[in-house]
Amino acid sequence: MHGTIDTLSIYQRLISANLKDEAAREIADVFRDVIESNLATKTDLEILKTDLGKTIELTAAKTKVEIIKWVAGMLVAQAAIVATLVKLL
Repeated sequence: MHGTIDTLSIYQRLISANLKDEAAREIADVFRDVIESNLATKTDLEILKTDLGKTIELTAAKTKVEIIKWVAGMLVAQAAIVATLVKLL
């Protein structure tokens, strides 16, 4: 993704706005440095993809465990209710 910012165009616009050569060059370089330091690389995206995949898998596993706990609890509660009703009859 390097080179995506047109520093020459920035430099030329600053020169045409009557800025000194050295200042225009420095400002164009600052723009390039700031933008390039904030760009995500392919490696950054791959790391993010891997981390996100692991997080999704972990969340799915935790959710499955919680559902099983709730269903088991409801089955026990239902059995207790049925047993109580049978005793009353």
